[in-house]
Amino acid sequence: MREISLDRLRTLVVIADLGSFAEAARVLHLAPPTVSLHIAELESRVGAPLLSRKRGQVRPSAIGETLIGHARQLLSDAEHAFDDVRRQAEGLGGRVRLGASTSAIANLLPQALGRLANEHPGIDVQIAVLTSAQTLARLADESLDVGIVALPQPPVKGLSIERWRRDPVVALMPAQWRCPARITPQWLAAKPLILNDAGTRLSRLTTEWFSAAGQHPSPRIQLNYADAIRSLVAAGYGAALLPQESGRALPADERIVTRPLRPALWRQLGLAYRAGSGEAATAHVLDVLRSLREG
Repeated sequence: MREISLDRLRTLVVIADLGSFAEAARVLHLAPPTVSLHIAELESRVGAPLLSRKRGQVRPSAIGETLIGHARQLLSDAEHAFDDVRRQAEGLGGRVRLGASTSAIANLLPQALGRLANEHPGIDVQIAVLTSAQTLARLADESLDVGIVALPQPPVKGLSIERWRRDPVVALMPAQWRCPARITPQWLAAKPLILNDAGTRLSRLTTEWFSAAGQHPSPRIQLNYADAIRSLVAAGYGAALLPQESGRALPADERIVTRPLRPALWRQLGLAYRAGSGEAATAHVLDVLRSLREG
């Protein structure tokens, strides 16, 4: 089946509005024979007259009225579609797909999204909770636009990965414990532990921190939700190791005490995106995230 051209529908609508083939040709910057051809093609497709001439006035037929109603909606939808695309191309709107861990989503993204909403309210960020490996895989297959990943990461063809933040990992413990000023692996390994899920970069970091001191503790539970971990610490279930974003204190809770580690442990994050991506909306999201970069 042949497609109906929007240009032909636009010609029909303008003729109906102006009541004249000649005036429609002038407004549309078309030759009069072209305007007549557009209507003839539409009538051939429909199989019935769309316009009639009475007393020198061109008016739509009943069938023409029906088609004109649909044509107005189609032309309006097309204009809105192109307007949305233009806004996205200009960075005034659009959708950006972002992947990150639960920790980054809970603690860092709200700051970035608040700033983005003020500076670029037309940009919609869709967030997926993913591990770093999943984020990189989805960036590579172009089902994500931006990722927050743990560092270091091996190079991935076609992707750029830049250093973003370096935040200290601290110990969270029940307030009733008698805790030293700085927490060592030897001291913490003897306590009940709540550690991150084994598939996360933070879990590998903490395992290496314990192993370097000859410690290999078994946690009471492993999970990957910072708020749930803090709740368990507050309930006295055990101690945890979590990043503390610089300039952002962990939520105050008199049931929890926070101590630095000795030796110090750092969680490093990076921004990942496809190299050479020209999407303005993606660039705006990256700029806002870079504004939260640890100096």
